[in-house]
Amino acid sequence: MVNIRMATVTDLIEMQQCNLWCLPENYQMKYYFYHQLTWPQLLWVAEDFDGRIVGYVLAKMEENEDTSAPDYVPHGHITSLAVLRTHRKRGIATMLMRRAQLEMEQVMGAKYVSLHVRKSNRAAFHLYSETLAYEINDIERGYYADGEDAYDMRCTFARHREREAAKNAAAAAVTEVTGGVGKLVTA
Repeated sequence: MVNIRMATVTDLIEMQQCNLWCLPENYQMKYYFYHQLTWPQLLWVAEDFDGRIVGYVLAKMEENEDTSAPDYVPHGHITSLAVLRTHRKRGIATMLMRRAQLEMEQVMGAKYVSLHVRKSNRAAFHLYSETLAYEINDIERGYYADGEDAYDMRCTFARHREREAAKNAAAAAVTEVTGGVGKLVTA
């Protein structure tokens, strides 16, 4: 069992350690501090029963655009997501992502969230596309330091809510038609 909670400044060293264990893309501590100081609502950690950080999400609001432009749309970006191998396949990454997305939308007013994922990272691609309803926006050639391409993916919050409502309605219809047996099918 893990606890998902907002990260504090005292978690940053363990977040960086988790990043070093899990990912080839690593960040200096000042980058974690910058995120913590600028967007504290968008940093979340998963801690196990003894308080050890076993996963994190590092997210931000995009700030490279002219916010006064008439076509400006506020949006977030997932900088990094990692879960220790010993704690994978338990839904931790999904919980971390959903929490960061909720804060982006409800607190920061984001309309969508973007992220980059290695083309070779099939597990992460499945999480983003199938579980979290991200769609490929573009392919960025040579995005990573080793030259690998990245999928530029996006999740539009309004569209995501519509999909979830449709899935819930379909599950409710199955349950109604089958008199409850549908719960076994949709679980």
